[in-house]
Formats: sequence, structure tokens, C-alpha cells
Amino acid sequence: MLTHLRPAIVMIALFTLLTGLLYPLAMTGFAQVLLSGPANGSLLRDGAGHVMGSALIAQDFAKPQYLHPRPSAAGNGYDPTASGGSNYGPLDPKLAQRIAGDAATLSKEAPGYRIPVDAVTASASGLDPDISPENARLQAPRIAAARKSTVPDVQTVLDRLTKGRALLIFGEPRVNVLEANLALDQAAPARK
Repeated sequence: MLTHLRPAIVMIALFTLLTGLLYPLAMTGFAQVLLSGPANGSLLRDGAGHVMGSALIAQDFAKPQYLHPRPSAAGNGYDPTASGGSNYGPLDPKLAQRIAGDAATLSKEAPGYRIPVDAVTASASGLDPDISPENARLQAPRIAAARKSTVPDVQTVLDRLTKGRALLIFGEPRVNVLEANLALDQAAPARK
């Protein structure tokens, strides 16, 4: 019986060592050497080196001098422990009411601007850190007024941080909200 069990015990020990220890250590080392930023959470820091958040997870910015993210249905809003959509269907009156309220607020805030879809709809996770360049342009007048700056100055910062499609074909152009807000704080600090 021991002759039949020995190969099984050796294989369990070997594969436990290979797949449970050596492979994870090799992948961790590979990630730390070649992709240390993403492997460590894509953390963004302010000028003093303090961690302000991750470029991968949206945060709630409600003050007028900041670029606002997409609406969130994650928990009480932007809660990474409760990520997920509202699960309202397209005909749900609660969804239509929320979108209409958000659109009315944005129309008052930026009259004459076309409201982009991502300004009034939440992402599937509720934590999408990026907005469309059109959504960023919509917010530029409010940000400029709150910072006592000019719209072209704010737009210059936003244009500089606009990322194109990945490999020229994947995804859509986007602006990372946290990166943009940190850059706005450096370029045009809010004045009282």
C-alpha cells in the first residue's frame, strides 16, 4: 500500500511547492520589477508624497473646484467594499428620476453645453475612476470660477491629462478624475 501512496504524497508535496510557493513568488517578483506601479495599487501621491488614492478607484469630489466623477451606486457612493451597480433597468422610474435630476443640475451649472452620457450614468462597478473628455469640458467653467482661474487654463490641464485609446483601438478617450484634481491643485490652487 505504501508503494501506491508514496507517488501521490510526493506529487502533492511537489505541486504544493510549485503552485503554492514558487509560482506566486516568481509572479510577485516579476510584477515588482516590471510593473511596480500597477502591482502596488496604482497609488497617486500629492506633492508632499502623501497617498491621495488609487488611479483605479473613483473617489467622491463634491467641492466646486474639483472635477466630479461619474455618479456611483456603490454603497453610499464610491464605497469600494460595496462595488456594484444599482441594478435599475432602463425603464425603472427611480433610474429615470435620478438621471433627470442630475441632468437638470448640470444644465443649470453649464447652460448651453450638451450633457455627456457618463455625466448622468453610473458605471457597472460604481467606481470608474475616469470620465470622458466631454464630461471634463462640461465641468471646466465651474472649476475655473471656483479657482478664480480661466476656463482655457483649466482646459489646458484637462487636455494634458486626457488619455487616448489603448493601443489606438481599445476603449475610449478618458480623463482620470483623481489625477486631474491633483494636477489642478498644483496648477491653479483654489483661492478664497
